[in-house]
Amino acid sequence: MTSLWPIAFITFKEGIRNRAIYGITLFALLLFGATALVATMVPREVGKVSVDMALSTISFSGLLIVLFVGINLMAKDLDKRTIYTVLARSVSRPQYIVGKFLGMVLLITVTTLSLSVMAMAATFILKMTHAEFFTRFSWSMIALSVFLTTLMLILLSAVSFLFASFTSTSFITLVLTIITYIIGQSISGVKALIESPPQALGFTVSPVTMKLVQAAYYLFPNLSLFNIKLQAAHDLPVATSYVVWTVLYGVVYICLAITLAALIFRKKEFP
Repeated sequence: MTSLWPIAFITFKEGIRNRAIYGITLFALLLFGATALVATMVPREVGKVSVDMALSTISFSGLLIVLFVGINLMAKDLDKRTIYTVLARSVSRPQYIVGKFLGMVLLITVTTLSLSVMAMAATFILKMTHAEFFTRFSWSMIALSVFLTTLMLILLSAVSFLFASFTSTSFITLVLTIITYIIGQSISGVKALIESPPQALGFTVSPVTMKLVQAAYYLFPNLSLFNIKLQAAHDLPVATSYVVWTVLYGVVYICLAITLAALIFRKKEFP
């Protein structure tokens, strides 16, 4: 257990030093700055637009960090052969995977919190200047949305570690992770659509298509569960049971993905 934290800390330091982090942070700052300009274009919806844009910026920036920083952290060890040095120091392959993942969790948490501070600062300024349009507003809902977004990003990172455990290149891992993100964000809506009555659809869905969609629904992570930006923007209540089950779903999926990644990585042959 003690060998996990040095690996996690080194992974976190490598992630923070990555130049892509600075580019993504600058991009996020520009979007936060644009929030004020875009929100004032719709005076009666300043509150809703500013909150939605701020939360969307956090989510998108975090996604870029997972895709272009997190995936490359393991690939760099394989490319530079530093993984041999790590494994030679009484560190097992499962410990290596878990340690790298913990470092990525720390990186995602720190960067998301930093982006959240920037987002809340931009929202606070707009709230001070347009208080009359922030009547339906709750900091707690924004915080809850950020928390679920962070959990979603950690889950997606766990899935990328699973792909990295058996793929040969970081490019394949990147493509599979992007596909997973797209499917995870849309699969719930697609499943609800194809299970609608044929009269409402205007056509009949083949049994094969229905089975494939249902299989994808249970196999891929349902990332849309973690998206409550709409509720946060309109200050709509979210049931406590929904939050609890969503968090439980995310934690269980993360544990399963990392456990499977560790088991596969034990048998992987390095170039």
